[in-house]
Amino acid sequence: MNIRPLYAYFTATGSWFLAFGLQSVLFAYLVTLVLNESAEKVGFAQMAYLLPGTLFILLGGSVADHYGGRRVALIGQALAATLALCLAITMWFTDLTYTLFVLFAIAMGCAQAIVTPARDGLLPLVAEGQIQRRVVQASMIQFGTQMVGLLLASLTDGLGAIVMLAGQSAILSLGVIAYSKLSLPTKPAAALEISVAKQLRFMVVEGLKSVLRSPPMRMVVMQNVAMALFFMGSYIVTMPLLIREVYGGNAESLSWVNAANSLGLFIAILILLRYGDIKRQGRALVLSQGIGALILALAGFNWGFEILVITLFFWGTCGGVAMTMSRTIMQEHAPEDQRGRMMAFYAFSFMGAGPLGALLSGYLVTWFGPLAALQLSSVAMFIVSIIVFIEGHLWNLGRTPRSSIHPNDH
Repeated sequence: MNIRPLYAYFTATGSWFLAFGLQSVLFAYLVTLVLNESAEKVGFAQMAYLLPGTLFILLGGSVADHYGGRRVALIGQALAATLALCLAITMWFTDLTYTLFVLFAIAMGCAQAIVTPARDGLLPLVAEGQIQRRVVQASMIQFGTQMVGLLLASLTDGLGAIVMLAGQSAILSLGVIAYSKLSLPTKPAAALEISVAKQLRFMVVEGLKSVLRSPPMRMVVMQNVAMALFFMGSYIVTMPLLIREVYGGNAESLSWVNAANSLGLFIAILILLRYGDIKRQGRALVLSQGIGALILALAGFNWGFEILVITLFFWGTCGGVAMTMSRTIMQEHAPEDQRGRMMAFYAFSFMGAGPLGALLSGYLVTWFGPLAALQLSSVAMFIVSIIVFIEGHLWNLGRTPRSSIHPNDH
């Protein structure tokens, strides 16, 4: 049966983020509520999950460029499905330990480092000449399915983590099937005149040079690093600890908080899809990050769980604009023969700094408590937004047609 490549791509993307939504709650639930670990250990566990992105995602982008993104994404998603199933089986026969949980986090992080650049590098190949629109559509699918996964995760208290992990494995397997049905033009791989390790190292270095030569891509990388340090750490470490220590919540509470954030992301992307392309992409990115920092500061006040959920919804709307604009800027300014590497650098700038953000948030909670930790992170992110505004490369950036982009553009 022939499937339109765009539909197969969206199906695979949706399955990954539906499973990721489940995992986001399951991960926090297992380490904070089941294992009941300290703030430092929660931060370390999240760092263990994110660390493979720092180490391997650039290599993953180079491998995707050489061997083909479809094949690499399929293998990575199959690995993730197997890992979720193995953890479910292991928990069926024995008690979960912190060591086992960290090992699972590292392995799942490796799978994500493989899938992310390969999947993002495939988007221009199925975009049919409408990159920004396809980016918005892919983002809508990403956050829409992730929100569904987060809501499904609210059933964890009743069904148990083992059932939810098995369901995650089944969802990921659907994505593996979709990748197997994704038909793309094939081209012969470049001849390996030097060793694979040397060639991949060369490809990564060239990718880094291309990012540094482009002021817009360079500033997007800076923004992503700051977002990983101060936003991601707050989201994956501080928020679960806030739910446990301030609001006395459970898996359902974690699910509502995460779902509110994803709903905000989803609605922002729907609006972008409805009203068309944004011409001043850099300006939208800087404003959304700055406003998002101010909104996060509001979450650092104990005004009740309902107010927290509403605050995270609006924080999510800012994130939806920021993530879509940053991804579009990278897609439109990447040299065509280096897309996989450029999107690897895009993911690397976010995921690569994530381990430090997780560890930083864990220590901030230990030293100051979860409420003050959120406020400190929001102030730091707002300062970065001001610096990017003053620097001006993103603030004055307009839309650049794909046909006008050259690898050495400044």
